[in-house]
Amino acid sequence: MQNIKGSRELLTRINPFRVMTVMQRARELEASGRQIVHMEVGEPDFATAEPIIAAGKQALDDHRTQYTPAPGIPQLRDAIAAFYARRYGVEVSRERILITPGASGGLTLLANLLVSPGDGVLLSDPAYPCVRNFIQLMNAEPQLVPVGLEHNFQPTPALLQAYVRPNSSGIWLASPSNPTGTILERDRLAAICAWGKANGLHLLVDEIYHGLHYVDDLPSALQLDPDVFVVNSFSKYFGMTGWRLGWIVVPEEFIGFANILAQNLYISASSIAQYAALAAFTDEAMAIFEQRRQAFRERRDFLSNALRDMGFLLSENIQGAFYIYADISRFSADCEKFCHDILENHGVAITPGTDFGDYRSKSFVRIAFTTGMENLQLGVARLQSALG
Repeated sequence: MQNIKGSRELLTRINPFRVMTVMQRARELEASGRQIVHMEVGEPDFATAEPIIAAGKQALDDHRTQYTPAPGIPQLRDAIAAFYARRYGVEVSRERILITPGASGGLTLLANLLVSPGDGVLLSDPAYPCVRNFIQLMNAEPQLVPVGLEHNFQPTPALLQAYVRPNSSGIWLASPSNPTGTILERDRLAAICAWGKANGLHLLVDEIYHGLHYVDDLPSALQLDPDVFVVNSFSKYFGMTGWRLGWIVVPEEFIGFANILAQNLYISASSIAQYAALAAFTDEAMAIFEQRRQAFRERRDFLSNALRDMGFLLSENIQGAFYIYADISRFSADCEKFCHDILENHGVAITPGTDFGDYRSKSFVRIAFTTGMENLQLGVARLQSALG
């Protein structure tokens, strides 16, 4: 019974994913006949691009329904390597790329690869909440580094130095970030890479929202340091959320260990999704993705201007992803109550800042522009009504 008790104690440290609770309640209200504007969900509203769907159908017709090699089919790993060469000018060997069941599968693998019980991992606060939980599940310590508007919601080497501890073993960051939509610019990312190496810490960068960026220069960490660990996904820019497919890039010396973990943790990613994803790198599909990126840019501009006009405080540099992390302190000191009231009384679903960390989180909400312009306009009108 002692082992079971210990497991339960560990699980009590795992925070709920509040956005899922918001989404569930929004669906309950919809089932009762209410019209809800969904501005909580981190999922593109566009359907998977037709070239990918066609490739998935072809894979089924070709009976591509068996296990693949644990690190993924060679064709897809080669396509990703070619993508890095073309987009970033970086040579990444196929062997360093492992296909995973979503980015979550990649983060789970890397947590097992890089984190030991008692370790500390430096994370920005706010950050994607599941990352803290992956680290907690390793009996390790998420070490939160507070970042605010004055830091563009991204850490600096000076901030990391202030929060590093003797048990710190790594730094896990995201660019663009969920929930803030801010990036690590090239100089800051290079400085963090150098600081991490000087202090003997591994660096993992979540690049899941690469492609969905609105700046001219969004560097991959692999351009600055070949020894970083990178996580990416087919869910966001490539619009394949339900296909559950992602990838990781590991340094040469970790290839063998990463393969062993892949074999044990999930055997292989979905065969159908992998063959479908080959079409994501075609010119036809890329043209679709770029059109959608422009649509997200237009939504960002509309929503950020509207929120500022209402009195929300937000970054002037929403550089990527499809979120706005907005300060609601003019309206409320309790983001969870604020989100509850906005949903129940005005039919707009948004996510409380307490989902993403501790630092001033009760004063923030995350608002996603993952719905069409007509719905965004309705959501803005309802927020204006709610706030008087």
